[in-house]
Amino acid sequence: MKTSATRCSLAVLACFGPLAASAQTSSDATSQVPQLDQIVVTASRSAQLENNVLGDVSVIDHQTLQQAGQDSLADILGRQHGIEFSSNGGPQTTTSVFMRGANANQTLVLLDGVPINGATSGLSALNAIPPASIDHVEIVRGSASSLYGADAIGGVINIITRPDTDQPFSAYANAGVGTYATSKYSAGMSGKADGWTYSLGSSYAQSGGYNATNDKEPYGYNPDTDSYYSRNINGSLAYEWRPGQKIAVQMYSSRINGGIDYDRYNPYNERSIQTLDLYSLSSENQITSRWKSTLRYTYTLDKNRTIAATSDTTFRTRQNQYSWQNELQLAPHQKLVLAYEHLDQSVAGDIPTYVGFSPGPIVDYDQTRRHNDAFTGVYTGQFGRHHLQASLRNDHDSQFGNAATWGLSYGYDLVPGLRAYAAANTGFKTPTFNDLYYPGYSNPDLKPEKSRNVELGLRYTGETTRLGAVVYQNKVRDLINYDTVTYLPNNIGHATLRGATLTAEQRLGNTTLRASADFQDPRDDDTGNQLDRRARQIYRASVEQRLGTWKLGGEYTYVGERYDQSHTVTLGGYSLVNLTAAYDFNRHFGVQVRWNNVLDKTYAQAYGYNTPGSNVFVNLSWRM
Repeated sequence: MKTSATRCSLAVLACFGPLAASAQTSSDATSQVPQLDQIVVTASRSAQLENNVLGDVSVIDHQTLQQAGQDSLADILGRQHGIEFSSNGGPQTTTSVFMRGANANQTLVLLDGVPINGATSGLSALNAIPPASIDHVEIVRGSASSLYGADAIGGVINIITRPDTDQPFSAYANAGVGTYATSKYSAGMSGKADGWTYSLGSSYAQSGGYNATNDKEPYGYNPDTDSYYSRNINGSLAYEWRPGQKIAVQMYSSRINGGIDYDRYNPYNERSIQTLDLYSLSSENQITSRWKSTLRYTYTLDKNRTIAATSDTTFRTRQNQYSWQNELQLAPHQKLVLAYEHLDQSVAGDIPTYVGFSPGPIVDYDQTRRHNDAFTGVYTGQFGRHHLQASLRNDHDSQFGNAATWGLSYGYDLVPGLRAYAAANTGFKTPTFNDLYYPGYSNPDLKPEKSRNVELGLRYTGETTRLGAVVYQNKVRDLINYDTVTYLPNNIGHATLRGATLTAEQRLGNTTLRASADFQDPRDDDTGNQLDRRARQIYRASVEQRLGTWKLGGEYTYVGERYDQSHTVTLGGYSLVNLTAAYDFNRHFGVQVRWNNVLDKTYAQAYGYNTPGSNVFVNLSWRM
């Protein structure tokens, strides 16, 4: 496999050699380089320049997502500082994202501002969200419960699908093929006319896959390939019936059907089907020049079905969210956001039981509903060189009662472009329905997990340079751990997540250099052990070079040693090298190539599960 993959990769790249020799320098090549500062909304629940955020924030732009090739959203997130991920053998399997060393279910994932963490497992269906359906992603690191409530102990990932367009009409299409018999197709359009704004997109992907597990996994090893296919459709329609007065509807539907490698029993074809649906209706109203009101209703469905040799298991989470947010411009450079949210959660499970080794009756959760009411206030202000953000939120859960969280950040401009800041905030996470009510393995007396985060940061932003340094410590108490004897969960855990991150970005004409280093110590305070599947050192570096109508790039990642299986096995450190190339034939047509794991390294993100070897993907793109 290694030899054929490498030969295929070299052959693909060699095809573009003659084009490189004839490529002409583009007059606007420099203007195509992305600007360093962007507008973000996640860090304060309202629009602000990324450089004005008092915290560790980054944005994955549309271009990066559209050139993802064979990569999943988790792959792309894993190249961002402060983030690690692991999957159980491919994009169709369970994927865990760790932010600043926090547990995977302690990072809140939003889809267009709406929480999509499942109420059963606490994880989000990242594997059901194709990069082709995303406009951009905003990442906020550090506890953010005072902004968004439960689950935001490690941070927030906001996946934004709705494109902002001022063009009368635009369209795009992509078609690509690659290693492991992978193919991907996507198309979409958007436009604006006579007060109407609309968008429509769809995508389809399939892959023959690779064997998800190896012989270290004793309960599910079967030496086969685990294929998958996925589809997505999304759209939005908005009408501005008067300047500043807009109503909008949105839909997002995604599904991935893939093989999982617990299929050593006849008929050897266990599969997992993950579905994520979102529908929303909103009204944005500029009441006065200083008051903007947004009313929104959203329905989401997260469904996971596992088809096994002996039985099927299904978990469903339905969420209805009603929100009213008001943005008040108190004075120049001073803003207050006030919001109310009501969230109804309901779950259902078709959970098989066993009598000895024989299948028993199908059961459901003991309790299937809960709701939450929340009030949030966020103040942001700038006074000369001084910057301030303060947030306060109270969540009233129908089971756990009130949970008040707060956040306070202060920044000072030392010299133009150089800012120091300090931040402190609290967070919490409510137990999942699995923790509370899973038949035979739950504890209805659990309490929410709680956290207290502090951090110091220094950031420099120049015309072509960006440098950053952050040190942080996040103390988590009442962690929910499972007893190894009774298999029941209890609030017996404590953890300390501390670390430092260094980042750098430099533009030199048509060359862009990026690098980051994460030094972290995510540790179980009770045992003293390093938390599973999290490294203490992660280094990343990349270079992007524009040569006329060409764009060439290289990426390097080093991930240090980790542990798994409750600290009983060691996962060795590894280094990965990726190469990218893109060529524009004209303003409408282009080709993009991504070659991942160039050196064909064998490595593990989770014990007993495989990762892809050297693999290539070639995409042809058209844009109007």
